[in-house]
Amino acid sequence: RDPTPRFLGYLKFECHFYNGTQRVRLLARLIYNREEYARFDSDVGEYRAVTELGRPSAEYRNKQKEFMERRRATVDTYCRHNYEIFDRFLVPRRVEPKV
Repeated sequence: RDPTPRFLGYLKFECHFYNGTQRVRLLARLIYNREEYARFDSDVGEYRAVTELGRPSAEYRNKQKEFMERRRATVDTYCRHNYEIFDRFLVPRRVEPKV
């Protein structure tokens, strides 16, 4: 048995669409060992710490001018781009909830 501890850090992108692509919101979540510690919210336009662990990371990222320009553009280059690709498969499957 390997007693070496394992740690997992990852970045999770979420695209939220409202009324097609009229309003799109991107969340880029920084996660370490299943705990979100910082996130980029396109409605805010910068990284914000979710925990104290995330404060240095959010501050560092926000100071990187070119990086932040690319992150802000991700709403178009990632979210809207993928919506256009998958639109024909996803939209027809929407069903009004039955109460």
